[in-house]
Amino acid sequence: MRKIVATLIAGLFATAAFAQNPTATADAKADAKATKEVAKADAKHEKQVAKADAKVDKAKAEAKKDVAEAKADAAKTKAKADKKAAEHKAEAKADKAEAKAEKAADHAASKTDSTTASAAHATK
Repeated sequence: MRKIVATLIAGLFATAAFAQNPTATADAKADAKATKEVAKADAKHEKQVAKADAKVDKAKAEAKKDVAEAKADAAKTKAKADKKAAEHKAEAKADKAEAKAEKAADHAASKTDSTTASAAHATK
């Protein structure tokens, strides 16, 4: 009788242990489903990353274009300013030369007047 009781107890433990382990097919199905969902999530994430990268690249390109336009505008403005400065410098130089010429003409006229006055005084 001891053998029968021992067999029954061993069977009870075996049944309890088997009942706690789920079947392998259920695990495989759950694993397959989880893997599929993970793959979907990864694909979706990669797509979002690609879109974000495209937006960043587009923004960088626009920023480079804006910088290039600003540099071109700055160069154009500087060229205009340099041209105006050169014109003003030329005008100032011309004015200085004109003033010098007028001074020389006045000096020559005063010298002529003094020479004429000296000659007139000498003839008297």
